[in-house]
Amino acid sequence: MNNQTVLVTGGTGFLGINTILALLGQGFTVRTTLRTLSRKNEILDALSEGGISTFDQLSFYQADLLSDSGWDEAAQGCDYVLHVASPFVAEQPKDENELIIPAKEGTLRALRAANKAGVKRVVLTSSFAAIGYSIEAKNHVFTELDWTDENAPIQAYIKSKTIAEKAAWEFMKNETTAMELTVINPVGIFGPILGGISSASLDTVIKGIIDGLITENAPFTFGVVDVRDVADIHIKAMLHPQAAGQRFLATSEGVMSFYDVAQLIRKERPQLSEKIAAMQPTPADQYTVMSNRKAVEILDWHPRSKEEAILASVDSYKIADPKN
Repeated sequence: MNNQTVLVTGGTGFLGINTILALLGQGFTVRTTLRTLSRKNEILDALSEGGISTFDQLSFYQADLLSDSGWDEAAQGCDYVLHVASPFVAEQPKDENELIIPAKEGTLRALRAANKAGVKRVVLTSSFAAIGYSIEAKNHVFTELDWTDENAPIQAYIKSKTIAEKAAWEFMKNETTAMELTVINPVGIFGPILGGISSASLDTVIKGIIDGLITENAPFTFGVVDVRDVADIHIKAMLHPQAAGQRFLATSEGVMSFYDVAQLIRKERPQLSEKIAAMQPTPADQYTVMSNRKAVEILDWHPRSKEEAILASVDSYKIADPKN
């Protein structure tokens, strides 16, 4: 039993549900925000699948990224806030503000409520999107020192994560507060589906490759990290004294291309390879390099391999959606 209370925003999300599961497993009292309380059974079902048998230490609060309502109540009495919730759409919106406004305003609402409640530390889920999208990747190792330029020609989601994280640091700079901020910047989040709660990475990349919807290798590579390890790094960053005021790039070692994912599935799960398209390999000079050294050294964080994360996605995707 732990006497500390943690608010996790966005409990119906892929990372949100896994973070709640990890916190409950470690004995924390957990609160979570939902846009509508009618979805709380999705969370209860997923946690039951994850092995949680009692929900005495879990409570639900209705709060929306675009409204002030509910945020103060959710944060009141909490020791920590993990602001995981962020808008994401599979297709590019016609108006980038559909993503930018809720990402930025939701982050500021969470910070204001946490500050008002006297929370010790907020851990914000940002993204590699806020690190690696306006710097020439060739001969460069991406780290937490890098920033995406929000004025560069970038997609709306990438811009929204960059603007939201910068707004959070600006808030901390301008506020007189004892509250601390730590930021986690995950790459593509994969891993097992819990209670049918999936992610855009799984639905687009894993489903797309297995079902033959992705027919060509894309001209880029991407970092991979297991959702269980992203939940773990949030909790480590929440508790570690040296994490205050820091950002941490959360990635497994190495990067992958669609071709690499397809080849891994062919090799390790040959029974699923029937529809997988033949693709051209990625040229060696197109592999992005990024470092997780800071998280490993400061937080003693040791993520699963990218291969394990991908295969966990593959296996649970087939179980969650057996008609495929």
